[in-house]
Amino acid sequence: MKKLKLDKSNWAEVEGWLSIMGNVLLFILKYWAGVVTGSIAIIADAWHTLSDSLSSVIVLVGAKISKKPADEDHPFGHGRADLISAFVIGILLLLVAFDFVIESYHTLRDRETSQFGTIAIVIMIISVVLKELLAQFAYRGAQKTKSKVLKADAWHHRSDAISSLVILVGIFLGKYYWWIDGALGMAVALMIGYAAYEIIRDSIHSLLGESPEKELLDELKKICERVYPPGLNPHHFHVHNYGDYTEVTFHIKLPHDMTIKDAHDIATNVEDEIKNKFGFVSTIHIEPREHV
Repeated sequence: MKKLKLDKSNWAEVEGWLSIMGNVLLFILKYWAGVVTGSIAIIADAWHTLSDSLSSVIVLVGAKISKKPADEDHPFGHGRADLISAFVIGILLLLVAFDFVIESYHTLRDRETSQFGTIAIVIMIISVVLKELLAQFAYRGAQKTKSKVLKADAWHHRSDAISSLVILVGIFLGKYYWWIDGALGMAVALMIGYAAYEIIRDSIHSLLGESPEKELLDELKKICERVYPPGLNPHHFHVHNYGDYTEVTFHIKLPHDMTIKDAHDIATNVEDEIKNKFGFVSTIHIEPREHV
């Protein structure tokens, strides 16, 4: 029996549908438990879980768009749809966090209390286990495919698992402290808000352009040394990431009396090596060097 291999779009599709099914089930259970117990924290956690379902729909849509080939209007492909999807997930999380802060404030102001029972305990335990499993699956997909939207969805799952764990702790302390429900609602809101901040920050950085990592620069410099041992002095690196398509531009220095053909051949060899190793398309600017 052949082992199933998942590419970037397949990972997103499988993860998206698994998340939707799991999150809808957990939302129904949590919301019911929250209404029965009158717990704002559990209801907030339920809506957090449902927002995971919405984010998973965005994962599916983003994956479908990002795998579309390049066209006249988008010559570098549609890979950044992955980043836009991650940004939208972050915005949704931020709105949900704000709503939870308001609800929790009202609970604390009015000194509302809730009664927790076996139902809430069982549902929270199920939530922690299931959400952590979904997070692990999404993280694995993100590591294999380098997908930021899968990483964002994994963060979303993980924050939900942590928030459920916080609620579970509060269940055992609620009978001693009247304010525990509102305070835990605030804690859940802060967790959601931090997840939103991380997702929005990372997606914006990638959309605007990030500095290449030191490890990548070192590898590119090694390729230059291997192609032309006397030294090319590579510098002024720029890496443009478009999802599955990446372009690299940088400058090299060659002897000022070298023929154009020889200089072109060296630059082409460097570009080919980078293409073979990383799959990047390279553009190299050649500068004259007075002394070898």
